[in-house]
Amino acid sequence: MEINYDKSVFKIGMKDGIPIALGYFAVALALGIVAKNAGVTVLQGFFSSLITISASGEYAGFAMMADKAPYIELAIMTFIINARYILMSLTLSQKFHESTSLIHRAIIGFFVTDELFAITAARKGYINPYYTYGAALIAAPAWALGTGIGIVMGNILPGAVVSALSVALFGMFLALTVPAAKNDKIIFSVIIISYTASYVFPMIPAFSGISDGMKAIILTIIIASVYSVLFPREEGDA
Repeated sequence: MEINYDKSVFKIGMKDGIPIALGYFAVALALGIVAKNAGVTVLQGFFSSLITISASGEYAGFAMMADKAPYIELAIMTFIINARYILMSLTLSQKFHESTSLIHRAIIGFFVTDELFAITAARKGYINPYYTYGAALIAAPAWALGTGIGIVMGNILPGAVVSALSVALFGMFLALTVPAAKNDKIIFSVIIISYTASYVFPMIPAFSGISDGMKAIILTIIIASVYSVLFPREEGDA
């Protein structure tokens, strides 16, 4: 039996997507500065953000492009950073009505980001795709537009101002990590060890010939693997 979706929730999704869009736009401006430093054009940056919608993934990609990293390193790093979306998609798949078509599932999967996942998963009952469509219609273009405008700003603003704006993206990462670290000692230790290792690792002579991108990949895999073995999450943990 097919479920009859209430399309009126589309407007509710658009309303809930406004604060997400505002946050996306602000962060994307800083991301655009990074993209500009990597030689990305306005059009390239706009469509890159429109089809990716991942702050950490795009930042890593643009940074590695600026460092002339090989494509294979860029692909591996992007996969590792965005692997969490696989888990989010699996979680959402449990909330779909069995009659939900593959096309609805695929589109929702495309728009899985931390914020869109949160508001979609928080709604009671089965997932109504039109709610997420409404939120994504507002949030995704704001992310892409912010990236494009950030690149334009990077092309016309003085170098000192561009450098100052580049710091904004690091502020975003702090905003994401600090609240989680305050509530979880394990996450706090992961963050401290990750930052420390990122600083020390390049100084080790044995790894001097490895590119920055590959060093980040190695550290990510090692630290994530060690912590997953030593401190496994029980089912139902946040």
